Amino acid sequence: MATPLPSSAPANATPDAAEPRANIHVVCAEPSIANHFLAELRDKDVQKDSLRFRRNLQRLGEIIAYRISTHLSYTDKAIQTPLAETTGKLLHDFPILATVLRAGLPFHQGFLNYFDQSPSAFVAAYRIEGTAQVQVQVDYLSAPSLDERVLILADPMLATGKSLVQTYRAMLRFGMPRQVHIAAVIASPEGLAYVAREIPEATLWVAAIDEKLNEHAYIIPGLGDAGDLSFGSKL
Repeated sequence: MATPLPSSAPANATPDAAEPRANIHVVCAEPSIANHFLAELRDKDVQKDSLRFRRNLQRLGEIIAYRISTHLSYTDKAIQTPLAETTGKLLHDFPILATVLRAGLPFHQGFLNYFDQSPSAFVAAYRIEGTAQVQVQVDYLSAPSLDERVLILADPMLATGKSLVQTYRAMLRFGMPRQVHIAAVIASPEGLAYVAREIPEATLWVAAIDEKLNEHAYIIPGLGDAGDLSFGSKL
């Protein structure tokens, strides 16, 4: 098991020195308004307001989208204001935004609020319960061509990492992206180590890294089921 990485860890730290090196950015490592949104997401009393829960997922998506935007390419363009000509920097290529249904929808909206010209990809994936090991089933996948594009794959909870890895591999049938970013609100150290090992080309962005996975492969302390808290409990 990987050694837990504290939330105050440097942006480019790894979950475990024995694991492959990964580019990991921890957004809440330093105090900011992102910490406030994350605290509200975790609070079981605030969670009773599903509208606020979804909005906080959106807000964290926006914050991480901004952080990722500093790693993208820009093109200088002459801009005419009402008073004079100046130069502005325009995003060279809007990334493709992918998410896992249904918990990822509010988080995805935060990215879409900033990358408003981005095409989207959607994946229906879920874990199969009641087995000795966590298994993941991918039922639906829709995506544009990924060839030579920037891909941002966003899912609020990175537990074992298996659903993200399986989702990413399934998406490669649509082409090979030139740059991959994986974003989550909360991650386990075990899941981060797994994703870093299986998708070494990806840059990982998380709001916080929690203590561990429990015996049911749920993140501790975590926040519960993000899908249920956003949209209501399921049968």
